[in-house]
Amino acid sequence: MKPDAIVGMASAFYESCILFAASDLGVFETLAGKPDQTVEAVAEARGLDVRGTRLLLDACVAVGLLSKQGDRYANTPDTTMFLVPGAPGDLSKAIRYNRDVYAAWGRLQELARTGRPVEKPELHLGNDPARTRDFVLSMHGRALGIGRAVVPMLDLAGCSRLLDVGGGPGTYSALIAKANPNIACTVLDLPAVVAVADELIAGQQLGDRVKTVPGDYRTAAFPGGMDAVLFFGVLHQESPEAIVALFRKAYAALKPGGVVYVMDMMTDASHTQPRFSALFAVNMALTTQNGWVFSEAELKGWLQAAGFDAFACRPLAPPMPHWLASARKPR
Repeated sequence: MKPDAIVGMASAFYESCILFAASDLGVFETLAGKPDQTVEAVAEARGLDVRGTRLLLDACVAVGLLSKQGDRYANTPDTTMFLVPGAPGDLSKAIRYNRDVYAAWGRLQELARTGRPVEKPELHLGNDPARTRDFVLSMHGRALGIGRAVVPMLDLAGCSRLLDVGGGPGTYSALIAKANPNIACTVLDLPAVVAVADELIAGQQLGDRVKTVPGDYRTAAFPGGMDAVLFFGVLHQESPEAIVALFRKAYAALKPGGVVYVMDMMTDASHTQPRFSALFAVNMALTTQNGWVFSEAELKGWLQAAGFDAFACRPLAPPMPHWLASARKPR
């Protein structure tokens, strides 16, 4: 690795902080309402200091988030599409999760020394209401983008009852219900999480077919008679033993011939590639007791140990760094 690459790596957080600050301060939203504004106008609209705002806006131009003509600033086409709240590809809520774990990454040495997470997962799972709400809404934003790609890949022919384990905001279940009028979905997750999910589901007028059940999926019984069980973005915070136990619960909950779907980031057998998956494993270890990223081969072995067969796995289309796996309960 050359020196310029090392310096670039050491400075990479500069760009993250520019993105988070501009998004949180409403810069992109302000410029969407009225393009080509001066720094004074943006600062006044948001109650900011002019000098500080100029430095931030110029940095946004430098990294490609804004354009500048003379003394006036505007959103780029990509910023308009992905970073303006309410835009078609809005990621403004999704990136808040990255912002919230930023401080944890600064304590990576502590993880290496102790092997324990540097913050309690309860912070974003109920103990801190504001952090929990941000987390659930962030997961909703992410799931909307991923779900539009993954839901058409699911074979749900003949399915009428679906269990979404650790379903968070209920986004995947809502998308499935919209695409499949004959399917009723049950979302199982922690009480503080499903409280926010209920709001999102009601806002989509899907409360009659997407229900939530408050509970810890590690200890709660899974309702039976299911045609499909989902584990979407859940298992990267569980140990191998816990994953097998969850698959056995799913097996018991499914009808003969029922399908289990797992959508998650995965690595190769070395646990070093793809690059993003290997880095995400560190992120999960920083914030959860058993966080990591597993391989396709490991997943196949766990499903077989729980009694499933007909294993299949394929990647989602770029740029999403996820894989979709499935297996069936024998008839």
